[in-house]
Amino acid sequence: MKKYIFLLLTFLLFSTNCLALPFNTNKPDTEKPVVQEQYLLITEQANALYAENNISEAQNLLLSIPENQRTAQNWLLLGNILQDQGKIDDAEFMYKKSISCDEKFYKAYYNLGNIYLNANKPNMAVEEYQKVVRIKPDFAYGHYNLSCAYIKLGKYTKAKFELYNALDLKNTEPDFYYNLIYILKQQKKDKEAKKYVETYNKLTGEL
Repeated sequence: MKKYIFLLLTFLLFSTNCLALPFNTNKPDTEKPVVQEQYLLITEQANALYAENNISEAQNLLLSIPENQRTAQNWLLLGNILQDQGKIDDAEFMYKKSISCDEKFYKAYYNLGNIYLNANKPNMAVEEYQKVVRIKPDFAYGHYNLSCAYIKLGKYTKAKFELYNALDLKNTEPDFYYNLIYILKQQKKDKEAKKYVETYNKLTGEL
């Protein structure tokens, strides 16, 4: 992935940096249809296939589930698959379908924000990432990507605030420091930036 002025992290369902923790709510949503057991099993199979990079097979399984039985996670995974295939408009539709199933499903807002940010629509990205951090305030990458959107808009004070939030939650991610250094340099705070350069170099092994 290219590193421009700032760095973007794509949210993948089965990543190794803990981006796919399940979203739990204490209040049951009685308006959601009860998903039949057979479709829950298909969902598990599709998730496993996607994790093994068997994209087409995972997609076919998910499409075999009737629309009224698809969960927010099903729609999200379909969106991920379509995004992998470069079908961005279709992926956007799937993420919106995911949100329509569960308005508190932060992962769908996050992926939607990524689409807008990559399409150079930072204002729209900000709206989605703000929903992410409201729903899941302890999600470091939500704050990080919100800061990326603010950087694109030249709103460095807001970007810095979100990066500090991200660092409070995860202080071992070099990209967070990289962007913070950039912002501080834009704000002519070279002395403050210098101490973060040292931390960045330690984390990347460049000392």
